[in-house]
Amino acid sequence: MAVNLATIESVTKVYGTRALLDGVSLGVSEGDRIGVVGRNGDGKTTLIRMLALLEEPDKGRITHSGGLQLAVLTQHDSLDPKATIRHEVIADRADHQWLGDARIRDIIQGLFGGLDLPGFPQGLDTVIGPLSGGERRRIALAKLLLGEHDLIVLDEPTNHLDVEGIAWLAQHLQNRRSALVCVTHDRWFLDQVCTRMWDVQRGEVREYEGGYSDYVFARAERSRIEATEESKRQNLARKELAWLRRGAPARTAKPRYRIEAANALIADVPEPRDKSELMKFANARLGRTVFELEDVTVKAGPKLLLEQLTWNLGPGDRIGLLGVNGAGKTSLLRAMQAAYNSQGDVQPASGVIKVGKTVRLAYLSQEIAELDPAVRVLQAVEQVRGRVDLGKGREMSAGQLCEQFGFTKDKQWTPVGDLSGGERRRLQLLRLLMDEPNVLFLDEPTNDLDIETLNQLEDLLDGWPGSMIVISHDRFFIERTTDTVQALLGDGRMRMLPKGVDEYLERRAKIAAAALSAVPAAAAKPVGDTRAAKKELQRIERQIVKIDQQERKLHDQLAEHASDFSKVAELDAQLRKVKEEKEELELAWMELAEDV
Repeated sequence: MAVNLATIESVTKVYGTRALLDGVSLGVSEGDRIGVVGRNGDGKTTLIRMLALLEEPDKGRITHSGGLQLAVLTQHDSLDPKATIRHEVIADRADHQWLGDARIRDIIQGLFGGLDLPGFPQGLDTVIGPLSGGERRRIALAKLLLGEHDLIVLDEPTNHLDVEGIAWLAQHLQNRRSALVCVTHDRWFLDQVCTRMWDVQRGEVREYEGGYSDYVFARAERSRIEATEESKRQNLARKELAWLRRGAPARTAKPRYRIEAANALIADVPEPRDKSELMKFANARLGRTVFELEDVTVKAGPKLLLEQLTWNLGPGDRIGLLGVNGAGKTSLLRAMQAAYNSQGDVQPASGVIKVGKTVRLAYLSQEIAELDPAVRVLQAVEQVRGRVDLGKGREMSAGQLCEQFGFTKDKQWTPVGDLSGGERRRLQLLRLLMDEPNVLFLDEPTNDLDIETLNQLEDLLDGWPGSMIVISHDRFFIERTTDTVQALLGDGRMRMLPKGVDEYLERRAKIAAAALSAVPAAAAKPVGDTRAAKKELQRIERQIVKIDQQERKLHDQLAEHASDFSKVAELDAQLRKVKEEKEELELAWMELAEDV
């Protein structure tokens, strides 16, 4: 029987007149991996701070087993600003000592991207004081993971980690023997790591078995059975479940919940996006040209980020853009934005960016736009416009869209200066959507958003007809909202990844392995006509996009002529031929990409 490590008994915590937690009783045992979810402000962080004895409850008690070895990652580190990374993380061990420890090497490599700490001016001997909040957070996480603990409590551990770092952390925590309680909005991470969920809402904490996918199913089923939850919340849960069950093979390959019940629950739920219909709308709103890049070179000061890039963003394209920090993702979007704002007059270091005449661009940057702190939330939205057309006949008032994004009628009259960071992020998104753009650039849109708000945003984007580029370290959001993935791997080129995020991680792993290898590099191949090879890659990518469109049309025609057996046979033969052509193109693309 598992040993109980920590117990929460009848705990109540009140702020002002609001009970964040009301008579909550929970327990953590050996081997538990618990994910904590809930809306911002509902008490997730308060709950885990009390569990870690960093905060006292108003009523009830929290007890730990004798001799419990506890480690906590809070949102504010306690690192010594005068100390070096070496002193805080590896306790001033000599290089030969810590390099000989495989566990230390793995943690340093996983969190910092290399044993020499690329990105830190003096490596391990960098002084902590001048570093950014994200860099300090990675240092605090590394310090915690190097210790041996019975229970680890983590508050937003994936913040400031890239896709690779999050994948490494998930694998590391799976392999640890420590029990875990973790607050995070990263749904892919929750699915990979957690075996139980605590859902914090309206003063209560409900427990669910399994990871995030199981939690979505159980929550939707509970809503259906009780028939007391709001219809909007139920529909969103069912819609997300439908995507989870029909989505990426890597996720659906683990049927940890009752598949028959799940299939019955989503039987009448359509696909999240009607791609053919959205493509028609996008073409009508945008025409043929959106953004066309020809031999574009992008620099950040003297650093070359992208070299001779030829690439098109077409009408209705939904692109997920992945890449290591500093590879040029944000710089590329800013170069495209500059060309749009200047009507083509401002161009990158070399090459040309053409912008379609009908493009209406909205750019959500990582920085939160400053607004008059005295302005009310609803007023800030109505400053843009009073009503918004969201496509496919969906029109909303500013107040209705505010409510969909979690700003209740009372909250709509809150001064902007009183909003939290997550609420300001939501307001920034609202103002962008109210301007009715037909092209969206979203740079880390999930920062500071809770899972419920992410569900709302994904639901809006499902029916939004336009072109979109998303930069995000949130793997779930990338897979959920985009159709194709492009990657910047730090070598000045952009590559399409047919297998998506999995292929990105595979390529990054190969690059890391090559960098660590002590085997002398083989003699360099002749350069040849690399420019011609790049153009051939881009030509194949365009063909694959066209094949995808043909495939969607054939599927639509099959559904339309389902009762005409001769027509179905004819269309099925065409579909097989199209799929074979697509496989040949993808194989040619991958072979060519290895040599470029």
